[in-house]
Amino acid sequence: MGTRESNEETSGTGRRALLGAAVLGAGGAVLGMAGTARADGARHGGGGGGGVNSLPRPTIIGHRGASGYRPEHTFGSYQLALDLGADVVEAGDLVPTRDGHLVCRHEPEIGGTTDVADHPEFAGRKKTKLLDGVSTTGWFTEDFTLAELKTLRAVERIPANRPHNTLYDGRWEIPTFEEVLRWQDEQTRRRGKQVWIYPELKHPTYFRKQGLPLEERVAKLLGKYRKDRRTSPVILQSFEPTSVQRLHKLVDNPLVVLLSSAGSRPWDFVETGDPRTVADLVKPAGLREIASYAQGIGPTLDLVIPRDAQGRLTEPTTLVSDAHRVGLILHPYTMRNENPFLPADFRKGTDPDAYGDVFGAYEAYFATGIDGVFTDQPDTGRLAREDFTG
Repeated sequence: MGTRESNEETSGTGRRALLGAAVLGAGGAVLGMAGTARADGARHGGGGGGGVNSLPRPTIIGHRGASGYRPEHTFGSYQLALDLGADVVEAGDLVPTRDGHLVCRHEPEIGGTTDVADHPEFAGRKKTKLLDGVSTTGWFTEDFTLAELKTLRAVERIPANRPHNTLYDGRWEIPTFEEVLRWQDEQTRRRGKQVWIYPELKHPTYFRKQGLPLEERVAKLLGKYRKDRRTSPVILQSFEPTSVQRLHKLVDNPLVVLLSSAGSRPWDFVETGDPRTVADLVKPAGLREIASYAQGIGPTLDLVIPRDAQGRLTEPTTLVSDAHRVGLILHPYTMRNENPFLPADFRKGTDPDAYGDVFGAYEAYFATGIDGVFTDQPDTGRLAREDFTG
């Protein structure tokens, strides 16, 4: 999921509870957790059974894996998300290398998610670039070959909030999207049920202007692995509507338009002079247009239930019913257990990094009728769904 998250706070002194559920062995069973909401038979290759509508509701999507417990976008994080019961794993915020490979990083700037700063051989690669209109300084994937990136190791992105995750700094390398597609097949075989992934195309306009278009590369890989069909277990998403429209012409996968804060404009709209904002896209006319080329939207949680000036939840908007009326599913982002990321009325105590009443928050959002949610702690999401569905 992208940087446009309205609740992506990173302040705090950093303290978090240990895993609330014990993970057992390679089979991924979790103590105290009921069975899956729907038992899927094993399906391999491009088959996803009944497609996106076959997923349990509300769908629990492991945000960058199980990023509440492991450095994000690593196979350690992806693997744990499955072990903790995620229905879908957001395996891949996709950005390109200089030699055209797709790798999985939260952003093209990798200073905050890898140990690149500790590599003196790459000191000269540090640059300041304009990324979607924002001056950004650091190291960028498009300035590295894949072989060079493979010498780096992932680190925790928000160590102040998740100091326990730093235990795993340096353990995992940067995955490629092709490696993720192979991992998906291997996990499907090993677990005896179809594993779903939910990659995001990051900054497609930015990269297309550099001669590194994302959509064609994604389509080529999906075609190679026969995962470019409507029933394939791969959901594609982007914050740029024109990128999703381009994907609509290249693949038959379920597609989702991500939506940031109401007053923001998608960067492709800025580049093309389209004056519309997200507030326009979530109106009935905007949703009807999205439904002509996509199957869903990924709004911020604040577009589903706004917060007041004190950060407390107010009344839900009509977004869920409006989207459902035109046939769109909703997978809002992002649920996190830690106090700083929760609505003010669900925080507990004064410690900004302690866990709050996240189950209460899940109940409030599930009650709106959303079809699923991105979460950094999939085990918590699974338990919250079991509470909600009875």
